[in-house]
Amino acid sequence: MPYAATKEVVRLSYRHPCWGYRKIYDLLDRCRYPVGREKVRLIRATEGLQVPKKTRKRKALGCSTHLANKATRPYQVWSWDFIHDQSLDGRSLRCLVVVDEFTRECLAIECGRSMTSRDVITVLVRLKKAHGTPDYIRSDNGPEFVARSLKNWMQSKAIGSHYIEPGSPWQNAYAESFNSILRSTCLNRWAFESVGEAQAVIEQWRGEYTAIRLHGSLGGRSPAQFKTDWADNRLQPSSAAARKS
Repeated sequence: MPYAATKEVVRLSYRHPCWGYRKIYDLLDRCRYPVGREKVRLIRATEGLQVPKKTRKRKALGCSTHLANKATRPYQVWSWDFIHDQSLDGRSLRCLVVVDEFTRECLAIECGRSMTSRDVITVLVRLKKAHGTPDYIRSDNGPEFVARSLKNWMQSKAIGSHYIEPGSPWQNAYAESFNSILRSTCLNRWAFESVGEAQAVIEQWRGEYTAIRLHGSLGGRSPAQFKTDWADNRLQPSSAAARKS
């Protein structure tokens, strides 16, 4: 009898792998099988047939390759993030935002219905040609930013990465602050019929933001003016030395 009971409990447990011992017992009891509920539990425990506890799937996280140092010059540290909107037909719009942490300049806002790691690399290639290579880029652990293809490309160009901790958007404060401004002064003001229209309007807004919008953190200057003033101040000592010589 003990062997027969074990065999039957094992058979039903394999047939119904998500059932606990109580359900297996109820099924045996309904068939008038002479075995107690505690016996069913012991058999399943001995045979390793307990229903595994549910585990929460863990999101793949990026591995930082650079310390999160504060930027000391233009184009040294970039932050990027995605901001979401929708067109008039209800379809999704995703905007990849890239910000220079030193000057607060928005280097790019790329719009699309969807955005893959390949699209992100394309934006980086364009920015690298225009501004050079940053020391590292700060981001969250979005799937596009932790994709192997993107990490391999950044490594090949000696661009470090710094991933913020999950659920800690304040660690990417420059991108978060910019996203809030973009949302309140552009995305919430205009309704877009297409990706093309959204890209055109947002690109015009980006130019005005860089050239005109004044920042208290930059001494009441726009990102463009701050960058110019910083370059002038950097050149003054060397220019004075050249005149003396």
